[in-house]
Amino acid sequence: MSMLLVDDESEFLTLVSKRMARRNVDVTTAESGEQALRLLAEHVFDVVVLDVRMPGLDGIETLRRIKAQLPRTEVILLTGHADAQSAYTGMQLGAFDYMIKPVAFDELFAKIQDAAATA
Repeated sequence: MSMLLVDDESEFLTLVSKRMARRNVDVTTAESGEQALRLLAEHVFDVVVLDVRMPGLDGIETLRRIKAQLPRTEVILLTGHADAQSAYTGMQLGAFDYMIKPVAFDELFAKIQDAAATA
């Protein structure tokens, strides 16, 4: 399984990448929405895990652009700031699910597996 992990917190990217690699998940990381869109233009990923709050292009706008270009790509939104409006908007735009940090790794991994199974 391959996934794109998008978050502006480099420590989070490193930690999740290492743990996913132990479960045979091929992880590519991006620190911004802009970088994520460039990677998606060049590579196919089974799942995108996308932080909602990032400087520059935020997660909701990144999701909107992903779904416009790659409507079948499954995207899981992840945020450290519970926000009912962004959750609602994200789901309306086609996000697979919306999870709140800190998220249990096993729960995140299970959600990624579910999303990859529908892709």
